[in-house]
Amino acid sequence: MTSDVKQTATLLDRGDVRVSHDAGIGATIRSSIDKVRSGDLGSLPVVVGLVIIWTVFGTLNPTFLSSNNLANLLFDASTVGVISLGIVCVLMVGEIDLSVGSISGFASAMVGMLWVNQGWPVAVAIIAAVLVGGLIGSLYALLFNRLGMPSFVSTLAGLLAVLGMQLYLLGATGSINLPYGSSLVNFGQLLVIPRPLAYLCALLPGVVMLISGYRAAQRRRQANLSSRSIGALVVRVAAITILLEFVVFYLNQDRGIPWMFALFVALAIVMNYALTRTQWGRSMAAVGGNREAARRAGINVRLIYTSAFVLCAMFAALGGVLAAARLASASQQAGTGDVNLNAIAAAVIGGTSLFGGRGSAYSALLGIIVIQSIASGLTMLDLSSALRYMITGAVLAIAVIVDSLARRSRVSHGRA
Repeated sequence: MTSDVKQTATLLDRGDVRVSHDAGIGATIRSSIDKVRSGDLGSLPVVVGLVIIWTVFGTLNPTFLSSNNLANLLFDASTVGVISLGIVCVLMVGEIDLSVGSISGFASAMVGMLWVNQGWPVAVAIIAAVLVGGLIGSLYALLFNRLGMPSFVSTLAGLLAVLGMQLYLLGATGSINLPYGSSLVNFGQLLVIPRPLAYLCALLPGVVMLISGYRAAQRRRQANLSSRSIGALVVRVAAITILLEFVVFYLNQDRGIPWMFALFVALAIVMNYALTRTQWGRSMAAVGGNREAARRAGINVRLIYTSAFVLCAMFAALGGVLAAARLASASQQAGTGDVNLNAIAAAVIGGTSLFGGRGSAYSALLGIIVIQSIASGLTMLDLSSALRYMITGAVLAIAVIVDSLARRSRVSHGRA
């Protein structure tokens, strides 16, 4: 067995549990600093960037940080954010899908055609659109696994073909208006979480972190391994809980937290658990890190690639449905423009590596908030969309440079 295979097998066996030789709060801080120095930056760059962006736009226009504008920002971020979750999946295995924008537009057209024109129940129309998205993803996987067609080529061809199907469904009118006052449109434009429930939801992440962290510490002690101190865990949980409760309090001063954004966050949490706590997620990282080593370790590489492409296309379709709900229409412009680039940029800016093998569902969440903040801030300053494209491109370039430098640092420390 080669060293690569041994490394992959070790990764699969241990999950992401790491042995720590210190247990106190100070040791935890030192360990975090050491991780940053060794190139394991995590979400630090995007968090710092988000703070800078909000500080600049908040200074130039105080209305930017108003609770009403931030609520609108969350509404707008949810649609492309869901699409970006799928991009995280394909980037994890070192591939790409350039057709997510077209798939999202096609899904919105399908919902409009089936629901409005054909009279199907809206839930059935949505399910049908998402399943068709999954079929498109499975076709990409077939072309990749069986014929060896690069994902860049197959999805670029799919971009054109699916766009053609979208235009065909919309017909000569070019658009289908969704009924105002319907549950889907209200979900995309109006519905927010009731305030008491929002405060309760803000408590849940801390409770889950506390319970899971405590159980993990117990298991490590039973295995005679050192673990992080309970004090450090409590401090971290308290800080996150206070921050989340403050965010909920601030947003509740006006409209509140959109249900659509809550759906996006819930999907991100589920995907993060799947990527970090399941055999499938560890296999995704292994295949993206070294395909041949993963195959020799017994991983069904073709199945992993198939799951990545299918999930990506299904998330794209769901994002298209949410976009139609947000706009109350399905049109020829749906999924075009910068939807593709923003979905990919959100995943990369948030911290998912273009080189494969490393990423997080939360990167889509952080990345799309960065992109939407730039768009919202420039719009409020009445600046042109040309400047928004240039700034977003610069942020994306910086994110890729940081990822590349961090990867070199990990290699030099023997961690890649």
